[in-house]
Amino acid sequence: MNRRFVAGARSGFRIFLPLSIGLVPWALVTGVALTSAGLSVVEAMGMNLMVYAGVAQIATLPLIMAGAPLWLIGLTGLALNLRFLIFSAAIAKGFHGVPLRLRIPSGYLLIDGVFAVCTERMLAVRDWRWRLGYFLGPSLWGWCLWQSFVLTGVLGAGALPQDWSLEFMATIALMVILVPLSKNRPMLVAALAGGVASVLLRGMPLKLGVIVAIVIGILAGFVASRAMPETKGA
Repeated sequence: MNRRFVAGARSGFRIFLPLSIGLVPWALVTGVALTSAGLSVVEAMGMNLMVYAGVAQIATLPLIMAGAPLWLIGLTGLALNLRFLIFSAAIAKGFHGVPLRLRIPSGYLLIDGVFAVCTERMLAVRDWRWRLGYFLGPSLWGWCLWQSFVLTGVLGAGALPQDWSLEFMATIALMVILVPLSKNRPMLVAALAGGVASVLLRGMPLKLGVIVAIVIGILAGFVASRAMPETKGA
């Protein structure tokens, strides 16, 4: 294995390790939610492997259980994952020189935390092997951690104490991820616009307010990135 790749993987793993702990409660909540929705272990883990996005899974489960139209379930999942389109565009230069056969699976592994802590340095290093290792090291660790604790939540849903407040812990974990993302002002604008819109539109039927709020946040972030492209800090 290339030494530069290994060096990058070690560096990426070290910087992501503290943040990755926040994946544990969120993965447990997702596993419990999948089981509570009546999915079998195979169905739950199959959905988790294919979707690999906790927010999208938890948001679409009530719609699936309620027999909502397929278009609404798909639209909800798509809207909640639109941020990865933005993340991919922002980190794309970090994959310059990386073979296509490696870029495609890397897209599947992209998660919020890795994007938040790894993008800046990936864009600054010239060696593509080091950059690839810097991305894949934490990304593969995050994938393994997520799958392991979702499975733990699926298998141990009935055994977990009800007073652990895992939902609150998962919310805190997402807030920890949001902090490094918000150091970029366009991202902060997108988060604030989407957050305010979600509160104002919470009364919309079929929870469509969440989808509309996401679109508003994305548009606000896009406008902000055009208005202040050189601004880094908040």
